[in-house]
Parts: sequence; structure tokens; C-alpha cells
Amino acid sequence: MLVDSPPPPAAVSAEAAPRRRGALRAAGLLAVTGVLLLVVAASLAIGAKQIPVGQVWHGLFHYSGSETDVVVRDVRVPRTLLGLLVGSALGLAGTVMQALTRNPLADPGLFGINAGAAAAVVSGISFLGVTSLTGYVWFAFLGAALVSVVVYALGGSRGATPVRLALAGTAVTAALNGYVFSVQLMDTAALDRMRFWTVGSLASANAAVVTQVAPFVLVGIALALLLARPLNALALGDDQARALGTRLTTTRVLALAAVTLLCGAATAACGPVIFVGLMVPHVVRTFTGPDLRWILPYAAVLSPVLLLGSDIAGRVVVRPSELQVGIVTALLGGPLFIHLVRRRRMAQL
Repeated sequence: MLVDSPPPPAAVSAEAAPRRRGALRAAGLLAVTGVLLLVVAASLAIGAKQIPVGQVWHGLFHYSGSETDVVVRDVRVPRTLLGLLVGSALGLAGTVMQALTRNPLADPGLFGINAGAAAAVVSGISFLGVTSLTGYVWFAFLGAALVSVVVYALGGSRGATPVRLALAGTAVTAALNGYVFSVQLMDTAALDRMRFWTVGSLASANAAVVTQVAPFVLVGIALALLLARPLNALALGDDQARALGTRLTTTRVLALAAVTLLCGAATAACGPVIFVGLMVPHVVRTFTGPDLRWILPYAAVLSPVLLLGSDIAGRVVVRPSELQVGIVTALLGGPLFIHLVRRRRMAQL
């Protein structure tokens, strides 16, 4: 009678290692979610006016119409919700961009999305008299979507490659930036109204803006998460991805649609906030590895931590005034970008 011998310890260890890594990553995701909840609480309590946690709770669940309750529910809750949506959108858009172009220095602005949104907004202000933030949202989103289609067509449509898409995006961005600057120079009213939006800020958040951008961001988040497996295959190269059964054109079109929804809605809501989509994916990869099935969820959680944390810092450092969140993320992201470029150059030597 034959008896199966137990597998050698080395085999058991090799089989258990992926499970341990998965458990550690899941635990880490829960931990950063806890950090996000703490940052959300801080965003509700900290600002030009410091509000104790008890009063924040009262404003959320026992609204009485007092000045503090109004600040909590009507000002800080929409601002925090918009920060959550925009942060997740920018982080996922940057992650998808870097996977799609196979360029770790790619940013959501690479496809000209920010420039398209800015061009549409300045056109609406200068030629159609748009003055409200809710009006900016739709113009900015439309501009972002149209530019994404143009860039994809110029990049070769079905024959699009990462290099072609990047070059097309750079060319379109340069042209649109020239248009925006020209309109602003000729129309001082457009310059005045665009000045605050182009810095990138959550200060003008309200319930209407949150309601308008939320559907686009949520659909974009779902689409980005569903693309994790095909984008993993695409990272191996086109030939290997085809061998694994990945439809390259479909994957690229859907990825571009996800980036448009995410970055377009985020830019429309609060202006072009830079470096969030660049910084967070690099931080996440240090402890998740290259697997997008983990990078994407982590980026969706850590990006709003960065954005809301930067927004809180902007409220505190020049109190009672405020430093826009786009300025804070630029101050944080500039040195990191230089470090990443230098590291890549050293790796190529």
C-alpha cells in the first residue's frame, strides 16, 4: 500500500509565501483606511476656526442651525467629501496613466486633460459669460473629454502606443496652454476668474459641485479597478499581453475613458491639482510591488489622505488666511519629482 509522503518544507514555505503577502497587503489596506478616517475627522475639525470633536459630532447628527453647525455641515462636510472624491480620482488616474504608458513619471496632465479643461473653462468665461463654479464643472469636464478623444486619435487610434499617446498629449497641451494664455491676456475678466481656479483649491466646494462630479468619479473608480488585470498584462509588453488574451485596443480605450472620467471630473471641480497622481503610485509600489490589483485600491485610499492632509496644512500654516491645496501639493511634489528623475538617470548609467 502506497502512502503519499508529505511535501517538503521548502514547497510548503513557497506556497505559504503568497498567502502571507496577501494577508499583509490586506492588513495594510485596512490600516491606511483607518488613517484616512482620522484625516477626514481632522478635516472636519481643523481650519480657520478650530472646532472640538464633540461640536463636530453635534453638527453632523444633531444639527441646530448654530454658527458652528453651519460651518461643519455646510462648509467642511462638502469640502471633505470633495477632497475624498478628487483625491481618489487623481490617484487612480495617475496609476492608470503610468500603467497605460509604461512610464513611471506619467501624470494625468500628460494626455492634455488639464489643458483641455482649462481651455474649455476660459472659453466659457470669456465668450459665454459663465461665472459660477457649477458652470465651470460642465465646461471643464467637456473640455477634458474632447481633448482625450483628440489625443487618442492623434496617437494612432487603434494603433496607439504609449510613446505616440505621450507625444500627442504633449503637443495638444502646448497648443491649448498657448490658447488659454492668449485669451487671458485679451480678457482681464477671464484672467481674474481663472486665477483662483487654476491654482487648485477645495475652498469653494459645496453640495452642488459634489453632487455633479460624484457620478463621474464613482464610475471612473469602478472602471479603473476593473482594469487591474488587463493593465497588469499590458505592463509585460504588447506581445505578451496578446498571448495572455488581453485585447489591447479595448484595454487602452477603457483606460483612457477611466482617466478622462477621473481626471476630468477632479479638474473640473477644483482646478488642476498637480503631483498627487504622480506621488502616490510611487509610494504605494514600495510596499505592494507592481501588482495593480493592490496598487489601485491603495492609491484610491492614500491619495485622499495626501490631498486632505495638504488641504489641512494649507488652512493652518497661514491662519487665518489659507494656502490653496494645489500650492501645497506642488511644494511637496516638486522635490519628489526631481528625486525620481535623478534616480531613473542613475539607473540608466
